[in-house]
Amino acid sequence: MPKKTLITAQIIITFLMATLMSGTMSLIHMGFSMAWLAAWPLQMLTAWPIAFVFGMGVTPFAFAMATRLTQNRQPAL
Repeated sequence: MPKKTLITAQIIITFLMATLMSGTMSLIHMGFSMAWLAAWPLQMLTAWPIAFVFGMGVTPFAFAMATRLTQNRQPAL
């Protein structure tokens, strides 16, 4: 996969995951309220760069594990 595509995908994936997870977890903690709605954007903006850095770190490991788990194996003799 081209590096430009990988980084673009990481930006999109981590944005979506940070937005959904920060919103969901803060909603569970705070309940649906104006305070939750006011806090969510800051939590998301804090979570997104962290998610991006972690994502770039674990992506090679995740792809290696996925490849290993899904590769065709020769039957044991």
